[in-house]
Amino acid sequence: ELRTQLDRLAEDAGYNGVNLLKADKLKIAFNEVSTSILEIEAKDSNGVVRPINTGATSLNIVAASAAEFSDDLLLETRVERLGDALTMLQTQSSAFGSSLSIVQVRQEFTKGMINTLEVGADNLTLADSNEEGANLLALNTRQQLAQTTLSLAAQAQQAVLRLFG
Repeated sequence: ELRTQLDRLAEDAGYNGVNLLKADKLKIAFNEVSTSILEIEAKDSNGVVRPINTGATSLNIVAASAAEFSDDLLLETRVERLGDALTMLQTQSSAFGSSLSIVQVRQEFTKGMINTLEVGADNLTLADSNEEGANLLALNTRQQLAQTTLSLAAQAQQAVLRLFG
């Protein structure tokens, strides 16, 4: 029953349709053109892609018989198989952990890049309202002075023309 439960847990360990314990491949692209990718999948110590379950093609944990517990040699064989299965699980766990570390480092780098770009964009688009208000007031004053100057110049021309007219 315990073997069956372990296999069911392994089968249910998927997320978004990817189950690394069933030897599904998870492909992570680190840029928009997929030139930097990381592929993660369950492999044995020889690099052969294998699902992780209690079957003979994976952890090789077969059903125990009563005879195994009465014979020291059979019991030692069982213990060796369990030790091999544990070693395989530790190796795979280490490989998954290494991949997780890579993904976390890239995630932190990407978050930092996003924050830097957001600050830069904010600096380009956000303005100090006091400074912009002062600039607007200065421009309005210049415009009024220019209009007044034009008005005075036009009046001066009219006065000169009246002298000759």
